[in-house]
Amino acid sequence: MTGRESDVCVIVEGAYPYVTGGVASWLQELITSLPELTFSVVAIKADEEPQKWNVEPPPNVIEVVEVPLSFAPRRPAALPPSLADRIGRLLLRFLQEGQPEILRTLVAELAALDRKPHPGDVMSSAQMFSILTEHYREAFPSASFHHFFWATRILLGGLLAVLLAPLPRARTYHTLSTGFAGLLAARARHETGRPAFLTEHGIYLLERQIEIMMAEWMGDQIDNGLALEREQHDLRDLWAAAFESYARGCYDVCHPIIALYGANSEVQARMGARRKSLRVIPNGIRPERFEGVVSRRDEQRPLIALIGRVVPIKDIKTFIRAAGLVHAAFPDARFAVLGPRDEDVDYALDCTALVDELGLGDVIAFPGRVNVVDWMPKIDILVLTSLSEAQPLVILEAGACGIPSVAPDVGSCRELIEGNKPGEPHGGIITALVDPEATAAALLRLLRHPDLRASMGEVMRARVHADYDWSGIVEQYRRIYSGKEEPRQMAVVGSPPVPRATLRDVANAIRGPSKG
Repeated sequence: MTGRESDVCVIVEGAYPYVTGGVASWLQELITSLPELTFSVVAIKADEEPQKWNVEPPPNVIEVVEVPLSFAPRRPAALPPSLADRIGRLLLRFLQEGQPEILRTLVAELAALDRKPHPGDVMSSAQMFSILTEHYREAFPSASFHHFFWATRILLGGLLAVLLAPLPRARTYHTLSTGFAGLLAARARHETGRPAFLTEHGIYLLERQIEIMMAEWMGDQIDNGLALEREQHDLRDLWAAAFESYARGCYDVCHPIIALYGANSEVQARMGARRKSLRVIPNGIRPERFEGVVSRRDEQRPLIALIGRVVPIKDIKTFIRAAGLVHAAFPDARFAVLGPRDEDVDYALDCTALVDELGLGDVIAFPGRVNVVDWMPKIDILVLTSLSEAQPLVILEAGACGIPSVAPDVGSCRELIEGNKPGEPHGGIITALVDPEATAAALLRLLRHPDLRASMGEVMRARVHADYDWSGIVEQYRRIYSGKEEPRQMAVVGSPPVPRATLRDVANAIRGPSKG
């Protein structure tokens, strides 16, 4: 902590400066594009273990404060029993109910303490254990107490960690998600009275819900099938309620609440965001970055690439299965997954096992982290198979190089590929979600018709230059940070909410009938 006041404090969870790509690269580009402003960054990470920085902050970042959500075991300091009980019950009430006034009370009471406790002092207290065992007996008697206990320690301990962490001084606070980052922004707003606003690249809550539905370690809980109403709760309910509460705490204080496209603004509204605060600022790229790219494509052996992390949310297994189908019909095609494999080692091993099972070891490459500018000249078709996306930069980057995309109908993929207005030419093909057969069919269509592939690539190139130039996007953030102007409010139309059963279907489809 430098003690200096920055113009902007950006709060980010599990990304900058630890990983490259995605939100981390977007934030680095934004900060670099605003050299007249100073930034502090709060980087939320899983635990106290040192974590390598893979992004070097530019000179206008005056400090990076790392906030771990969990801590190594330590002897807790004694707290007055009444204080431990009061804090513990407020934590649990907010997790259960998500009422903003509970969060405000919690922030005020912690800020008023002369000596702030360590999160472990509260979480390891006898009073906290009593509160948790009481809640277990009332709400989760059929669940594993072991899993319940550690789940609540993670959820409540993380909540307490962000409420007690060092808070940089800033004129405005900008969180890049709800979740724990959003809670820290809410705390900053309550504690300092300074403005706080939110940019969601993807809908954090929906992504966590998908992960919760996929969590195999929760499989020993009550079997409810696809029922939407249940008499008993399992641990999925606990995790889902927590992240819903954390999202409400963030939405309550942030203005504006920015999404990358209008449909996600509607999702934010359904989840509790005030409609008058909803705004849209799309993603963008610097097209000039790719002006010097010279094609090195091999017409005899076209390359199909997925650019993304090897993690479940990117559904790499659907890409692998689609590659197997394409290879059987078009043996000369090559495939590559361009992204880190170290973020979910178990899932990466599952993907490798699936490649071996399908006999694709010589067909699909996994180079790991790459410089996309070096790879774009070789790529013929870009593929995404993600379960959730907002406005993926890789589609725009490929488009700037005249490369068409095949992507599922998630986020703004359809808008990017097919345009904003009916009748616009397409820059690729949209497929169904978790559908290897549809993905393979789209790829084979483009592989067998090189002229179509080339014309769709040129459509994407023109669209990127016309609608997604980075300079205009930076100007909108400059005005928000300066307090001079907000982005335009979007007209958001209603649409039905996504039922929990759909999330379970997606999770089951990804897992498939077996581990592979």
